[in-house]
Amino acid sequence: MDAQSIGLTTNQIILGKHSGRNAFRSRLKELGYELSESELNRAFVSFKDIADKKKEITDWDLEAIVNDEIQQQPELFRLELVQVSCGDRARPTATVTLRAPDGRELTDAAIGTGPVDAVYKAINRAIDVPNQLIEFSVKSVTAGIDAIGEVTIRLKQAERIYSGHGADTDIIVASARAYVSALNRLYAAQQRTAQLSSTAAGT
Repeated sequence: MDAQSIGLTTNQIILGKHSGRNAFRSRLKELGYELSESELNRAFVSFKDIADKKKEITDWDLEAIVNDEIQQQPELFRLELVQVSCGDRARPTATVTLRAPDGRELTDAAIGTGPVDAVYKAINRAIDVPNQLIEFSVKSVTAGIDAIGEVTIRLKQAERIYSGHGADTDIIVASARAYVSALNRLYAAQQRTAQLSSTAAGT
């Protein structure tokens, strides 16, 4: 969706860092989004986080936030921290911290060929869910140097494909969110398969 598709001639600035939850909800309704309370709560947290980084929040920013929340699987593993060190004379190194479904904090680090590769290797070390990354795409959904970047990835395991989506002004963070989102879908599918097998074995 772009500004023209909802009757606007420009990508208007409509909210700022001091905007409240009701104003946020009202503007989403004007854009055609009806979110559940839990979706709205998560989207508002993301909005406030981005509003602290950007002086101007546009409709495109809001659409990216909402799409990020709607497309995400309910969190099993939650991304808590991403730190990356890289440069033209340094080996890209990433440290990540995730919260496991049972509440445990998982922290690990890895070296990669680039910052995103290092982040994904660190996540793999922390979660240890075998998979094959088959697609990685990045696009800017807003204009300017502080644009929100959207990352979409696809993972493959046992001939099944799991997609993940993430958005943030920091493309490394967006990449990490997309990867964890896809891993959550994969992990949830594994859990369902295990439950079905256990039920079948007990009958």
